Amino acid sequence: MTKAIRIHQTGGPEVLRWEEVEVAKPGAGQVRVRHTAVGVNFIDIYHRSGLYKLPQLPAIIGREAAGVVEEVGPGVTSLQPGDRVTYVDPTGAYAEARLCPADRLVRLPKAIDDVTVAAMMLKGLTAQYLLRRTYRVQPGETLLVHAAAGGVGLILCQWAKHLGAKVIGTVSTDEKAALARAHGCDHPIIYSREHFVERVKELTKGAGVSVAYDSVGRDTFSGSLDCLRPMGMLVLYGQSSGTVAPLDPSVLMAKGSVFLTRPSLVNYTASREDLVNSANELFEVVARGAVKIEVRQKYPLRDAAAAHRDLEARKTTGSSVLLP
Repeated sequence: MTKAIRIHQTGGPEVLRWEEVEVAKPGAGQVRVRHTAVGVNFIDIYHRSGLYKLPQLPAIIGREAAGVVEEVGPGVTSLQPGDRVTYVDPTGAYAEARLCPADRLVRLPKAIDDVTVAAMMLKGLTAQYLLRRTYRVQPGETLLVHAAAGGVGLILCQWAKHLGAKVIGTVSTDEKAALARAHGCDHPIIYSREHFVERVKELTKGAGVSVAYDSVGRDTFSGSLDCLRPMGMLVLYGQSSGTVAPLDPSVLMAKGSVFLTRPSLVNYTASREDLVNSANELFEVVARGAVKIEVRQKYPLRDAAAAHRDLEARKTTGSSVLLP
């Protein structure tokens, strides 16, 4: 037996329960992983609240972790006991140990520690596809990053700056503005004091940004569209403030023939090749120091509810991890 955080019904942080669970021996193509660190992400809150449906309940939530291979099942030749590994899928990371499909595990480089990896995989792979595949950012372009001091935001700002872009970001406080600026955000906008659309127009001399990365959703969506240059792109990759109302496609034409996409990491890492290539590109920029991962909150795994409360209240900056 091992311990895990399970939900028996959807709801607030109080539905997260610390329970004993059984982990079977790995079957064909499976690996048993003992977790050393578990990442915390907004998608975990979506699963817990019921915004994103889980296949069945009770369920163990959580999408990313780092750990050590304990045992491999029949047919697994790519991994062996003792290997350090990480993953971003499937759901079930809030546990001391679990079974994983071998083909969704990525071996860890020696240069990056387990806590850093657990804090960066989902957020870092998200930043990788946003910057390099959904919209391939080029040197000299100007982009907008909402929640610039958050886990994905800090990675986006650093990586975009490394690519030679000018970064405008929105944050809620002076403290977060300083943090974003220290991580590559050229122009933090404190949205509680400044109208971010007007400030973006001012900073771009009316031209607008090439791409806006919006993880906030309802509260920022309309303004994000107004920040785009003609034929720019709005990438809506989250909805921390709530879902966006239905949109008449003719609005995109009126805004300057702009593009709108709602991507998901699941699609961008569906194949083994895409997963490994994306992870290796992330490992490279982190190992080189071009992107620094800020692990600013650590909680015992059994206190996952506290991590969720802090994240929902926007009390966190950077990344949070749970330690088994």
